[in-house]
Amino acid sequence: MNQNTLSVEAIKDGTVIDHIPVGQGLTILRQFKLLHSGNAVTVGFNLSSQSNGSKDIIKISGLLMDDAMANRLALFAPRATVNDIADFKVVRKRTLTLPDTISEVFSCPNSNCASHGEPVKSQFYVRINHGETRLRCHYCEKTFARKSVIDA
Repeated sequence: MNQNTLSVEAIKDGTVIDHIPVGQGLTILRQFKLLHSGNAVTVGFNLSSQSNGSKDIIKISGLLMDDAMANRLALFAPRATVNDIADFKVVRKRTLTLPDTISEVFSCPNSNCASHGEPVKSQFYVRINHGETRLRCHYCEKTFARKSVIDA
């Protein structure tokens, strides 16, 4: 008997971030401050995925992400999809593209960077070099691997 069940409850209106690599769901919750939005958030970790074997998923009730916010997710989950939900149905499905710049999300790993001692918002230029995502700080102009910026 073929039995289809939902591992994570459906939402009426909001956003579903699907196909997040296992282990990145918590990082996305933290980096995007999704738990502080005041909206109900449902999270699934290590869920079965036909295409990837397993995945994380985040559902945010009552919040629609703009394209800029959705594309910032590509730094954490390049193959994720962002689905807009209305009346329990997917009304828009977006694949992600890396933004050219990203602001106010990360701190510069360079402790001597002016962004640490001045009242300025962090800003990085995003580039792909030999298949690796690299971020260059607007202020100190140093370039870092994606992981070192995310972990800073």
